[in-house]
Amino acid sequence: MRISVVIPAYNEAGNIGRLIEETIAAVPETALQEVIVVDDASDDGTGAEIKALMSRHKVLRYLRHEQRAGQSAALRNGVIAATAPVIATMDGDGQNDPADIMRLVAKLGAEGGEPALVGGIREGRKAKGSRKAASRFANWIRDKVLDDGCPDTGCGLKVYRRADYLALPYFTSMHRYLPAFFITYRHEIAYEPVNDRPRLRGASKYTNLGRALIGLYDLVGVSWLRKRTALPPVVEEKTGVTGGQEDARAQQVKVGS
Repeated sequence: MRISVVIPAYNEAGNIGRLIEETIAAVPETALQEVIVVDDASDDGTGAEIKALMSRHKVLRYLRHEQRAGQSAALRNGVIAATAPVIATMDGDGQNDPADIMRLVAKLGAEGGEPALVGGIREGRKAKGSRKAASRFANWIRDKVLDDGCPDTGCGLKVYRRADYLALPYFTSMHRYLPAFFITYRHEIAYEPVNDRPRLRGASKYTNLGRALIGLYDLVGVSWLRKRTALPPVVEEKTGVTGGQEDARAQQVKVGS
């Protein structure tokens, strides 16, 4: 399976260049279609760090937002620009380990099979105690409301099929609810333990309070949208032909299978 790696980044100078180099080294050349970094209007040296690597790595593509739009917008624009059927995403801060990508890809259903999304579960998290506690609480309340069974929705390392992702409704912060929406759209999902690394440069762009307030607001909307989404399995009836004669028995074929 050819893979496009999509990395959203905002003010990640000192992290993004190292992550790009690690990604290109970790994903086999026979599988890596491209590495797409989407710069969400950084005002530090992020852009310069990326562009300095473009002459050395032909698989590297650089997209830039003219104004800040958030992580979900950066991810979506990267996926839209991608040319491979399989997408792998990582956060731009370098805390996700590119060495884990191929293990997640190996669990993805081949040629349209299931699971359609494989998410990482961070082991040995390096975040501060308050951030880990806030994350555990957020995962608990989200699972109570959405019942998506996702133990670590905040992990940026995920692998999924491009076409399945683009069929989902888009809104700001949707990247945190991908497992719930993949389930709503009748897909199976799986999880795989992944490495969690400390941030080497810069600071997180989120605060516990800010994330909690936005999360509660989004949770109400996501819950409503899932309940209002009706996607029953579709079966096309076809009449079989036997020996030049129409077979009266209809053949059932699942649309999209």
